[in-house]
Amino acid sequence: MIVLALSSGTSVDAVDAAAADLRLDPDGTLHLTLLGQAEYPWPTDLRARIQAAMPPAPIGAGEVAALDTLIGRHLGTVARQADTALAGGRSRVIASHGQTLFHWVADDGTALGSLQLGHPAWITEATGRPVVHDFRVADIAAGGQGAPLVAVLDALWLADPDHTSVALNIGGIANAPVVRGPDDPVLAWDTGPGNCLLDAAVRARTGDSFDRDGALAAAGTVDRAALDLLLADPYYRRPVPRSSGRELFDADYVDRVLAGRQLRTPDLAATLVELTARTVADQLAPHRPDRVLVSGGGAHHPVLLSRLAALLPGVTTSDALGLPVDAKEAYLFALLGFLSATGLPGTAPGPDGRRATGARRPAVLGSLTPPAPHPVAAVELPAPALRRLVLPPAERTPS
Repeated sequence: MIVLALSSGTSVDAVDAAAADLRLDPDGTLHLTLLGQAEYPWPTDLRARIQAAMPPAPIGAGEVAALDTLIGRHLGTVARQADTALAGGRSRVIASHGQTLFHWVADDGTALGSLQLGHPAWITEATGRPVVHDFRVADIAAGGQGAPLVAVLDALWLADPDHTSVALNIGGIANAPVVRGPDDPVLAWDTGPGNCLLDAAVRARTGDSFDRDGALAAAGTVDRAALDLLLADPYYRRPVPRSSGRELFDADYVDRVLAGRQLRTPDLAATLVELTARTVADQLAPHRPDRVLVSGGGAHHPVLLSRLAALLPGVTTSDALGLPVDAKEAYLFALLGFLSATGLPGTAPGPDGRRATGARRPAVLGSLTPPAPHPVAAVELPAPALRRLVLPPAERTPS
């Protein structure tokens, strides 16, 4: 079944689209053929409007409703173009994560809800395809964090009794599933800020969207006193699984924590890169990984990659094992769309009989628009349903 997936992260830099052909064998082996991926930029005014609505901005229901429509319309346009360009017009289902506006986590770390905008009816209207959407809330209702959902992909892709692997995704927020053997539980959590604090600082100081080629961080020096203040956040000591977002690490976060401490722009960039590297490494080191596969926008920051390689063993990018760094999240949602359409759970087994997200039970994730007709028949497999994920060889991955 060909699934077209759409994803936009907390950085709101582009809509990532990926098309995949998925086939499930009776023994639980899932074959995923990568058909192609592309980035579609947000219209400048819509991107600015989305960013202005993110925490800590107070917005009303009218703006939420307007953004739900505007984002949905844009995703419909992207889906129509991407279906032709990437899938030859052959997609059966579209999986749309939408744009996260708010991820609601209580003070005790319990996830209570998650809001993604971009109403799927606009996508269906534009493409004529059924849309699987709203992937996070079913897991939250079952007691999970609703994030990071990528653990189900990483567990099937990387499970190996000879390796302890970390699939480190560095978007606005960084997350890090830890995967061991095929029958071992998966640990997964948001480690903290990925690019979000750095991007916000660069945007406020220079007007650019990000630290292009790591030039600012490379020219700066880490301010150790400022770094210590940032590392003191109690979030990093919460038990896993845990999740976070711009609700905590918002555009004003650095100014609040540093309480008026003045840093040169390059020194601030270097300090925020070190914050990401240190929080990731400090949390992963106790698990003794021997390979760390980096994806997301952070994989393009040479200073960040250099610091991670100095602090952790086996740091490389997800490209090395066949998943493109810029499209891994989109391919995740292609997988989740396939699992949802076939009635299979979308979370990996975790410790203590729970899921990797902390949920009490495995849940089929997402909702379907329109609700009928259903695009495929439900699949029944003996437990455990899914055993492994097979990709084409890395050298055949589309560029």
